[in-house]
Amino acid sequence: MLAASEPETFHYEPGLGIIASHGRAQILVGNRALLAQQGVDATFLAQPTEGQTEVLVARSGRAIGAIRLCDVLRPEARDAIRQLRELGLRTVLLTGDSVLVAQAVGKQLQVDEVRAELMPHQKQQHVEVLQRHGQMVAMIGDGVNDAPALAQATVGVAMGSGTAVAMESADLVLIGSDLGKFVQTVRIARRCRRIIWQNFAGTLVVDGLGVSLAALGLLNPLLAAFIHVASELTFILNSTRLLPRTHDLPAGPAVPPQESSASVVRVAA
Repeated sequence: MLAASEPETFHYEPGLGIIASHGRAQILVGNRALLAQQGVDATFLAQPTEGQTEVLVARSGRAIGAIRLCDVLRPEARDAIRQLRELGLRTVLLTGDSVLVAQAVGKQLQVDEVRAELMPHQKQQHVEVLQRHGQMVAMIGDGVNDAPALAQATVGVAMGSGTAVAMESADLVLIGSDLGKFVQTVRIARRCRRIIWQNFAGTLVVDGLGVSLAALGLLNPLLAAFIHVASELTFILNSTRLLPRTHDLPAGPAVPPQESSASVVRVAA
């Protein structure tokens, strides 16, 4: 068993890694960009293979090794992306991982676009570019590095299993870590909007009919009351279709984040 001790100083560089000190030694744990920023030569370390994420470790200005990790997709991720594509949404993977890792994950997920080696502010900038082109953007994230993009997006969606910073920056928090809940949320939101527009259009038609009948002198108080009550009852019954049904209920509800506390989906009508 290894004896671990607390570092004397600890600093996190978003998108890069960790800088800590222990005794007289400075310890770096992060990517190659972090080591290059601190003037540490890591060129002699072998490059990771496809699908691997590397975490380099340096001590007192000298690279001493690398930890290689492999990303494992969430079990429901591939099916969730497929359903989003069927809904007509364009999916983009934004990640700080290397190009090889991002492309491997993107290929498995079959997303439309992959952007790799992005800093947190670059994720935000990409979301902003989509918005400038008139797109409505939903950003799904769970990490500290996703917070700026979550705040920038039209709708920021944080996973309930993510960091507190991500949840505070988002507009919506999904309970748990099941990406399928986001698909269910989109389906429910679209049905809600569709019924709202049906009621709105119906109201205009009924009011237009009433005005026309009144202008022609064909509208008496009894008929006016009947049209009003019948139309209101019709719209109320139409709205009851929004009541949850057993097969529509997700495993956990979507709730707004409390005040105290890799991917972008373009949402199209």
